[in-house]
Amino acid sequence: MFLLTTIIILSYLIGSIPTSIIISKAAKGIDIREHGSGNAGGTNVMRVLGWKHGVLVILLDALKGVLAVIVVARLHYGSMPFENATPFDDFTLVQIIAGISAVIGHIWTVFAGFKGGKGIATALGMLIMIVTIDMLVAIGVFIIVVTLSRYVSLGSLAGAIAVPLTLVVRENLFHVDIPNYHTLLPFLIFVALLVIFTHRKNVVRLINGNENKISFSKKK
Repeated sequence: MFLLTTIIILSYLIGSIPTSIIISKAAKGIDIREHGSGNAGGTNVMRVLGWKHGVLVILLDALKGVLAVIVVARLHYGSMPFENATPFDDFTLVQIIAGISAVIGHIWTVFAGFKGGKGIATALGMLIMIVTIDMLVAIGVFIIVVTLSRYVSLGSLAGAIAVPLTLVVRENLFHVDIPNYHTLLPFLIFVALLVIFTHRKNVVRLINGNENKISFSKKK
């Protein structure tokens, strides 16, 4: 139990690294939470500092999810401290636990008053290691929606919903035999619902027509 707890804590702390705050202070000497939407995420950095800084933050946030899944999770060895009732092998289950811990750390970061980003990029890093094909489809959906609408929040929501939807389509329409499908599906639905929850204010702004659009022009 001690080892699994250590993995959860380490993953949470990695997820908690406030990359957007660090980058904004290093680049312009500002606290990104005091500008734009006030959100400590890559989208707000892109809006305030330009696409280059925004993309850098998004990549670093995604890397946090990747590190939790492929590095921290490897600290586990031996048997689980509880009965593994899932169809996943122990290591895959530990990867999922580590990845979720990193996402939670990003959303509620201990290093910034428990007010972080929305968890999209970190979840992306986690999921692309676990459900690669479905995530590639979701990334494509995200790019198309953002390109057409210029709403990153709408692209994030569409991408999050696309992950479990793609899994369902592949399994039931294309009859792809996806290992652990019945366990993966509720897990991915949970992640999608978490993304929708963290974007609840964006949803209201989208409905009211006052959500901010992004620009790919260089900020001065």
